[in-house]
Amino acid sequence: MVLLLADAFASDLPQRLSEFGTVATEMAKLPETEVLIVRSKTKVDKAMIDAAPRLKYIIRGGVGVDTIDVAYAKEKGIAVDNTPEASSLAVAELAFSMMLAMPNHLVAADTSMKEGKWLKKELERTELFGKTLGLIGIGRIAREVASRAKAFGMKVIAYDKYVPKSDAAEMTTLENVYRNSDYISIHTPLTDETRSMIDAAAIAQMKKSVRIVNTCRGQVVVENDIVDALKQGRIAGYATDVYYSDPPQNSPLQTAPNILLTPHIGASTEENLLRLGDCIVDRLKKYTGK
Repeated sequence: MVLLLADAFASDLPQRLSEFGTVATEMAKLPETEVLIVRSKTKVDKAMIDAAPRLKYIIRGGVGVDTIDVAYAKEKGIAVDNTPEASSLAVAELAFSMMLAMPNHLVAADTSMKEGKWLKKELERTELFGKTLGLIGIGRIAREVASRAKAFGMKVIAYDKYVPKSDAAEMTTLENVYRNSDYISIHTPLTDETRSMIDAAAIAQMKKSVRIVNTCRGQVVVENDIVDALKQGRIAGYATDVYYSDPPQNSPLQTAPNILLTPHIGASTEENLLRLGDCIVDRLKKYTGK
């Protein structure tokens, strides 16, 4: 069978997958493909599925399957899988790095020093110790963030509609997360329920000192509402690794104050790429019965 690697993975993955069939990296092989393997860049829509008449199995290396038209794939008898366990550590570390970078003004401090400035008094820091972290969603990544927050002496609360209890955090209502958090880290899938959930109405319930971290999906926030809140001092900061599109196209976030932006690198660690390979191989062993 033909396995198509449509996105970038660890360099050793093609060789590892060769035991299952012919491994291709050119989209010209799509009509012959039985197994399609993607990450975030490739969007598996109806047109792509229709262009692959032999397709039987789609694996997304990463968390979530919102980049795949799952309903249409299933209608065509195509199985869809992902590898959420692989990326948890990498994304959690980035989220926590953002939580450290914002109150410590690390970007501004580094930039100003390279410009020959000495902004010692201007860059007043605040500590994570004793602050409250509110998690929206309590899946694998959120639990990893929670463990790091606790090590820094933070109180951790969380809301998840589908998880009433968790050892990782004190479960509470979404309203309480908004009202009581000094930091909010978002860890939800993109669904009709979560799309645009962080809007002006949600922000109005938050502390003016809150800092928000988003490493899940760009569409869970309303970008214009975030920018308005930053400009008006309604929130203290916003850090994101995700956007409405990759890369963002004329996003208002790119010129907003008190913002930290990274180019969707949450899963882009050397270790995670190796874990992705392990998970994909495991999925294929189950699929092929080898």
